[in-house]
Amino acid sequence: MDKVNLQSKSPRTYGQFCALARSLDVVGERWTLLIVRELLPGPMRYTELKTSLQGIATNLLAERLRTMEANGIVERRLEDAGVAYALTPWGAELREPMEALGRWGAPLLATGRGQDSFQPRWLAVALPALLRGATASPPIELGIETDGCLMTLAVDEDGPSAFVPDRVPTSVFTAAPDVVVALATGAISVEQAVAAGEFQGDSNVLRSAFAPVRANATPPAIGD
Repeated sequence: MDKVNLQSKSPRTYGQFCALARSLDVVGERWTLLIVRELLPGPMRYTELKTSLQGIATNLLAERLRTMEANGIVERRLEDAGVAYALTPWGAELREPMEALGRWGAPLLATGRGQDSFQPRWLAVALPALLRGATASPPIELGIETDGCLMTLAVDEDGPSAFVPDRVPTSVFTAAPDVVVALATGAISVEQAVAAGEFQGDSNVLRSAFAPVRANATPPAIGD
């Protein structure tokens, strides 16, 4: 890991000689971790970030990106379409703690989507986190289409991953975001998910992809 420029941190600090406190000094401000979530699947341009992060003010997004770049979390890259923001290797190491936080917060999704915004891109982070421990040999690939966006959930000997595919998998599950999330958190069964959506392909692929969810207890509702 490269040496972190501690002098570039926000002046708002906990002032504690503790790794957790100093981590929060760097990534604890509002919107920072959500920007990391956007960049975990890959680089994005400023306009793409602004569109995906509904509710963030333009000046605040620019400020957060400047601070994250100064702290060594993100970097700017010149691509064919222009300047894009990407996580540095150190910034990408936030995947593990963010996945753990996402699993911890899974019961909070039990109330449903409501009026909250949703981007299919977020599933690229959420699905591997929720399906941690899943393995498959031979590997399997399941297409998941929601809100008009298709991504591939792949499971092999190394575990699950999710990405935007360059081809359509032979097995594709199509459903509303609420249904996909409910299936991934174990709130509904595969049969209930298929009844609420549409599936084409080998049903064994769908069952195998979400086998770890069914093997574990359904996440408790808040207040239980």
